[in-house]
Amino acid sequence: MGAMPLNDMPWWRWRAQVRSALHMLSDEAFQQDRWLAGDPAYGDVTDAVYRLVEDTWLDHWSAEKYVGTIFRDPVEASLVDTAVLRVLRIMHQVGADAPVTVYLEHHGWPEAVRAAREAHVRLATADGDDPDTAPRTLDLIRILTGAA
Repeated sequence: MGAMPLNDMPWWRWRAQVRSALHMLSDEAFQQDRWLAGDPAYGDVTDAVYRLVEDTWLDHWSAEKYVGTIFRDPVEASLVDTAVLRVLRIMHQVGADAPVTVYLEHHGWPEAVRAAREAHVRLATADGDDPDTAPRTLDLIRILTGAA
């Protein structure tokens, strides 16, 4: 994804998925420009949440379990746990299939965005990437990770 090789972590494909989700969840301008516009190249909120927890099961246990495989250190894991909990709390309140506007208007959304931003910045910086670049499309993420 940047200067540091993406595949330096044992489970780098999972890291790439988590990073992509956190990136989208942390960028309010992106959410307005892409999600609210219904741009299919980037999925939607539910898709981002899925990428955040699907392979990792972070909706069932702590990111601490993945220090050394997906996450570089306990600080990364803690920041990811905080972001996951905030986003999942909203998803459970509004429903996974709620329209994007319902998520973005939820009273807890700004805090979820802040938590995702903190985690995203930490992971991107550790990987040698600029955390302020625009999120990548889902197709590009699939190409980078070799996913089908």
